[in-house]
Amino acid sequence: MTTSARFASRHLGPRPHDIEHMLSVLGVSDLDTLIDQAVPASIRVQAPLALPPALTEREALDRLAELAASNQIWRSYLGYGYHNTIIPAVIQRNILENPGWYTAYTPYQAEISQGRLEALLNYQTMVSDLTGMAVANASLLDEATAAAEAMTMSWRILRNRRDAFFVDEQAHPQTIAVVKTRAEARGIKVVLGDPDALDLVADAGRYFGVLVQTPTTTGRLRKLSDLCAAAHGDKLIVTVATDLLALALTQSPGDAGADIVIGSSQRFGVPLGYGGPHAAFMATADQHKRQLPGRIIGVSRDVDGVPALRMALQTREQHIRRQKATSNICTAQVLLAVIAGAYAVYHGPEGITAIARTVHRRACALANAARGQGYAVSKDFFDTVVVDVGADVNAVLSRAAKLRINLRRVGEARILIALDETVRDQDMRDLFSVLGVQGDVPVNAHTDALPADLVRTTPVLQHDVFSRYQSETEMMRYLKRLENKDLSLVHAMIPLGSCTMKLNAATEMAAVSWPAFGAIHPFAPRSQAQGYSQLFADLETWLATLTGFSATSLQPNAGSQGEYAGLLVIRAWHHDRGDSHRDVCLIPTSAHGTNPASAISAGFRVVTVDCDDHGNIDVDDLRAKAAAHKDHLAALMVTYPSTHGVFEESIRELCQIVHAAGGLVYMDGANMNAMVGLARPGDIGADVVHLNLHKTFAIPHGGGGPGMAPICVTAALAPFLPGHSLVPGVGGAKAIGPVSAAPWGSASVLPISWAYIAMMGADGLAMASKIAILNANYIAQRLDGAFPVLYTGTKGRVAHECILDVRHFHKVSVVDVAKRLMDYGFHAPTMSWPVHDTLMIEPTESESLFELDRFVDAMLAIHAEATAVETGAVDATDNLLHNAPHTAAAVTADSWSHPYSRSDAAWPTAWTRTSKLWPAVGRVDDAFGDRKLVCSCPPRTGTQRR
Repeated sequence: MTTSARFASRHLGPRPHDIEHMLSVLGVSDLDTLIDQAVPASIRVQAPLALPPALTEREALDRLAELAASNQIWRSYLGYGYHNTIIPAVIQRNILENPGWYTAYTPYQAEISQGRLEALLNYQTMVSDLTGMAVANASLLDEATAAAEAMTMSWRILRNRRDAFFVDEQAHPQTIAVVKTRAEARGIKVVLGDPDALDLVADAGRYFGVLVQTPTTTGRLRKLSDLCAAAHGDKLIVTVATDLLALALTQSPGDAGADIVIGSSQRFGVPLGYGGPHAAFMATADQHKRQLPGRIIGVSRDVDGVPALRMALQTREQHIRRQKATSNICTAQVLLAVIAGAYAVYHGPEGITAIARTVHRRACALANAARGQGYAVSKDFFDTVVVDVGADVNAVLSRAAKLRINLRRVGEARILIALDETVRDQDMRDLFSVLGVQGDVPVNAHTDALPADLVRTTPVLQHDVFSRYQSETEMMRYLKRLENKDLSLVHAMIPLGSCTMKLNAATEMAAVSWPAFGAIHPFAPRSQAQGYSQLFADLETWLATLTGFSATSLQPNAGSQGEYAGLLVIRAWHHDRGDSHRDVCLIPTSAHGTNPASAISAGFRVVTVDCDDHGNIDVDDLRAKAAAHKDHLAALMVTYPSTHGVFEESIRELCQIVHAAGGLVYMDGANMNAMVGLARPGDIGADVVHLNLHKTFAIPHGGGGPGMAPICVTAALAPFLPGHSLVPGVGGAKAIGPVSAAPWGSASVLPISWAYIAMMGADGLAMASKIAILNANYIAQRLDGAFPVLYTGTKGRVAHECILDVRHFHKVSVVDVAKRLMDYGFHAPTMSWPVHDTLMIEPTESESLFELDRFVDAMLAIHAEATAVETGAVDATDNLLHNAPHTAAAVTADSWSHPYSRSDAAWPTAWTRTSKLWPAVGRVDDAFGDRKLVCSCPPRTGTQRR
């Protein structure tokens, strides 16, 4: 294979002559010498990894096409909260398939993230309007996970004073299962039953909350107001799981008195994708907003008083509150929430209502036809009809199969048919024929059949953003305006430490929007997804090989879920051995905040382990804590390489100490990008690892999601891998309950990681790790004189990232440096984590020497600017750093009162004169946004355009 044909040569940034130059700067003769200095010899792999030969890009696409051809696209009317949908082409092309959207990161740097922040605010406004609630978050992972989060949120609101949670027996089965998994670990009792029969007089004081589904899993619309009133009389928190499209026509849960509302926005333009990724939603009453998990986008203002958006109430989150956080969820489903919000913007209130009415009236027509055939039919439905076909059930299902239609059997003799916006007249006629209906039967009813007391009387989507962009021209321009406000990988490297913002190659992304992967219902028969089955088998094997483990679960659909699932597997192993008393989880102080938050979610007690002055885990403190808790020790959570950016020499000893005390080792794979092909967690001594496919294995971050985080485990833990309530054969023989709604999590993005591994091959993956280490050390070397590197390994090298100290400046803050980088065209590195007033930089292997030097030069220039402030050479307050970032409006204003030039402010380098991404707003006032929290689109007047 020629060099140009190898995908690895396209994926890696530095060219061979660049590598030689970088090594000379580092003072080493070759790349292997650098790796020997950075990676301890004791953990290095000793033999080539057993992966297939690398494919070219064309070969990978051909193989993916073969896998796709093995899938069968049937018409699925199965329900369960998943519905086929039509993604408008203007949204598919301009968002889903656009790297300007999918390569962005979570919008921590608000000034260069206003576009997706606005798109997410649209989403939150849409959810708040339809649900009738005051505040909505910016998405959760899936509907079932949102239900579990609602349960624990309810528990927090009542301050854990009760221990039972009532769950509607007519909730979706996968939701019930995920809630039970979460409840069992937290010691919560789940009681299933009929909410209409709930006796809160006899059971007064028993429950802290209730989850009710409407429409139910069999399609019945519930009346909520009486239940909510009775529940509030006993101080219960009421969570309603619902359907956004149904809410266009039916009473909002907020109007009925609900406290929390959850569900999925999938049917708003997001493909089925064999289960995901999809954006779940959660909304709540105003008094509970500070208990809401996940990201919340709020309205604030910038330094000039201009309205500006930001992520609000971040003190709720894991990186600050750790085990006291509202949730362990970090990554959400931003890209999918953006799509769903855009769907509502494009269709507007009239369009959404028309879609809902068409779906409902087709369901009415189907019900009428079934009744005309003499069958009993369900009542009080929106889009889902249940038909009692009696002895005809097998004949009905047989006729459906011949027409490649999936229907859902309910009990012995009933058939469920859930309709959606893709249903056409011919689809209706085919459904009639399946039911044995003869003759010319209307495919649409002329009137609604909703219960009169459940008809919606309040308007929806009244903000003018939902009424302005119904032409494709206007929508295209609106989406482009939003995109142009944000920095993504199409503009510059995003050097965020512990985030691995690497290339998301076009070939890897190609299959994501293929219907053969996107149009399959997650609970369709597995025989219809043989291509997916082979892809899963390949990935499970490859990931196990790369990590040195025996088995893999692809179910966790975010890094937080991978942590949670891995810990639950460890917990199940202990319980299976009769050691249910083992509930202590040791976690270093340097760990990411999701670690302690996940440990709490999995039912563990957190005991913190100190780090030494060199940033390494304090072995003596670990030994002492393990000995002190030896009778109750369950696990150690350790990130490797460490969050301080080094390969700790003591990692094997740490694992041995924990094992000797009866515990297991959970390795956080957030930094696996420095290890693939060089070292394997299983060989080091770990028992389970989670892998962030949205970091190491090329799935894009999507502006804050989707993510995927499979777990790989030893043979001893394999029997406990998560199962699924609706799909047999998932998980181990002693499977824990599901942690995600779908059996393989967000299946439709797995072709990305499959393509990445298939095209890189064993040698390419190892080289990627080496170049990631090279790039980080090159940056560390060039910047060390200006910004000291805080931690290195025993031989003076960092791993794939480095922490730069900013604490030697006293008049300039780390925030000033971060904001000034925007003027130079860069996203800031990770700020003040894991060490306050530092910057953690991870360049990844995909960045070229040109880009690395451009970033280093910007940092050195900022150092010179900061030094001028420190020495008094420039004004202590009115200077380039304190006023950063500088907007186009500021530097083109008629007046300019600053003691520095407009050119120095906005065009500090030659590059910025030819390729400038302007911050959309000035520095955002974070405190103002939290004091005056507004989480939906603010009212606007006149003809102002966004």
